[in-house]
Amino acid sequence: MSGNAPLLAATAVLGAGTFAFRFAGPALRSRVTLPPALERLLATAVVVLLAALVATSALTDGHALAGPARPAGVAVGALCAWRKAPFLVVVLAAAAATAVLRLLSVP
Repeated sequence: MSGNAPLLAATAVLGAGTFAFRFAGPALRSRVTLPPALERLLATAVVVLLAALVATSALTDGHALAGPARPAGVAVGALCAWRKAPFLVVVLAAAAATAVLRLLSVP
């Protein structure tokens, strides 16, 4: 059991740190003011980070490029989202497009 002590301690420290960060946001929101230019920059940064996450997930599989079926499914989902389809429809359309392409032996 003593072999697990460092793991449990690290888990507790990381959990406490995560809680502290989550608590600090609402607690300090009224005390810290950001310039409007920085707020606009942070809003843009969120969009860029989400786009990078989508691109990485859609275009790669491990350390290699994914086949064309996955990006095509993401494109179908993006088109449905752009047309303001409900989230469930977006996910199902993307999954169906990818599944159909893979059924047709498109990697």
